[in-house]
Amino acid sequence: MTTDIQDPVARAAALLKGHRESIDRLDAILVYTLGERFKHTQAVGRLKAEHDLPPSDPTREAAQIARLEDLADQADLDPEFAKAFLNFIIDEVIRHHKKHQE
Repeated sequence: MTTDIQDPVARAAALLKGHRESIDRLDAILVYTLGERFKHTQAVGRLKAEHDLPPSDPTREAAQIARLEDLADQADLDPEFAKAFLNFIIDEVIRHHKKHQE
């Protein structure tokens, strides 16, 4: 069965399928990237616990947020969304670090 590219509905469906396939690949990249990131933050949490360091580093967190906002601007991504996303990740990392210290 071939798709008639002259039919606007069929063309839209083909384009939609292509966009969704790209989104699915990008979602996989995000999940694997977050998994890799959390492997490193878990190691940082263990290291901090071993050396009685605080679970949070406000100076680093502020620098990371500023860095991510700049990257978001470069990537044409809403910096407020990027900031909220990083804050969510930071909160989760700190929660994990606190668990290592218990």
